[in-house]
Amino acid sequence: MSSHTDQSTESAALRIVVDDVSGQELAALLRQHLADMYATSPAESVHALDLDALRKPEITVWTAWTETELAGCGALKELDPANAEIKSMRTATHLTGRGIASTLVRHLIAEARGRGYRRLSLETGTQDFFAPARRLYARHGFTECGPFADYTDDPNSVYMTLALQPPR
Repeated sequence: MSSHTDQSTESAALRIVVDDVSGQELAALLRQHLADMYATSPAESVHALDLDALRKPEITVWTAWTETELAGCGALKELDPANAEIKSMRTATHLTGRGIASTLVRHLIAEARGRGYRRLSLETGTQDFFAPARRLYARHGFTECGPFADYTDDPNSVYMTLALQPPR
């Protein structure tokens, strides 16, 4: 199991913790994530990060755990002091449909808001494989937008964004 900080959130038997990106469970989940991305999208349109990229100081990774296993992950990448991006959202394949991704998205939105970001954005694919992800983000208030940060127009990418209100 990865090393985790004390900062955790409990939700419906799901524990979300900051992850140091060193555990084998997360490495395996991200290998599956990258394999799916490359199997679905042309290489030049794959924007998923590998383990080394996720260890950069501007990125915080959270993992979601059931009592016994890694259920999913998600990350925030600071683009600048007012803007962040969701990266590496993934639910373990055998646990999809249980609300894990929604719990992680709510957690990432709350973290972004708590850090004072004004906008949270993301990139996902246009292929049918990514339709559940696009629906998930839309349910949480994200709307389509143009490319942001270093992204460019790409027929294989959908860009989405959410304006964040400060915490009350």
